[in-house]
Amino acid sequence: MSPVSRRPRPAGGAHAEAALPQEGRRRIRLRAPPGSGVAPSGPTIPTPAVRQALRVATYNIHKGVLRDFVGLRRVARIHELRSRLHELGGDLIFLQEVQGQHAHHARRFEHWPAEPQDVFLAKSPKLKQSFETAYGCNATYLHGHHGNALLSRYPILGLENRDVSDHALEKRGVLHCVVRIDGMEVHCFVVHFGLLARSRERQLDALIDWVSREVAPDAPLIIAGDFNDWRNRLSERLCADIGVAEVFDALGPKVELVQRAAYFTRDRFPPAGASEPAAKAAARMVRTARTYPALVPWLRMDRIYQRGFRVSAVRVLRGIEWARLSDHSPLVADLELLDPGG
Repeated sequence: MSPVSRRPRPAGGAHAEAALPQEGRRRIRLRAPPGSGVAPSGPTIPTPAVRQALRVATYNIHKGVLRDFVGLRRVARIHELRSRLHELGGDLIFLQEVQGQHAHHARRFEHWPAEPQDVFLAKSPKLKQSFETAYGCNATYLHGHHGNALLSRYPILGLENRDVSDHALEKRGVLHCVVRIDGMEVHCFVVHFGLLARSRERQLDALIDWVSREVAPDAPLIIAGDFNDWRNRLSERLCADIGVAEVFDALGPKVELVQRAAYFTRDRFPPAGASEPAAKAAARMVRTARTYPALVPWLRMDRIYQRGFRVSAVRVLRGIEWARLSDHSPLVADLELLDPGG
């Protein structure tokens, strides 16, 4: 088990701010569901009551250091990263490649934070809002260590970090935090999987087993992070085994007519020699967002899966202003925590 640390919100950050005050945060317009605002025809279907609305983001911050666009020198971006993260107005921010310590960067870069990056990022530059933080160390080396972190405007009740490394050359981990939101315990898993397909499959096995054993089937759940699953081979099994839905898939536009015809054909006329389960799996693929590389996002690397929430908006934050901060684009979703009692 890897070292973990939990740091409470610094003085002055009241929990009442968890409702996300509108003033002082940058307005980010997320995509609303198609046809929203149009009254449905037919009988009214009762919808579950909403307990709390919250904004969730996942972001691989590349340790707060990135090469310039020419690629000749490394530039510290950690201060600008902090400003942009607080402009998101997020309630739960799932971070990967967070530097707990780096002696070389501290000597090389002027104004490099003396504190761990999760603590530094949790403090608002304007000192109006702050987060509680949890950090799980994944990789250690002579000059420091890095791992996953969760920034939360809600109380973090407990945490555990597990080493899911598949081989010695790639250190990976999953950080599990229990967060209290409006009296309910929400389970949050911060994920960073490996670069090899077989490694990711075994890491997914470990994650599914962990959730199945230790999280109640009806408990609210968010799993977010960098899955490195650019071929989208993990989503179907994760969604099927533990009952989660990917936010982009839940809110994505309806499949076009041509795609529907293709799915229909593949479902009824599978390739020769294909087994029945394989043919059924080919009929539909969970939609995910393109988040990498940040300059021109093309690969589907980062995900947010949820259970017990309603997705109201989702967006990948693209553009030069984000591409200069990390090689990944942030994925942001507005969720509504549903009352299990209806």
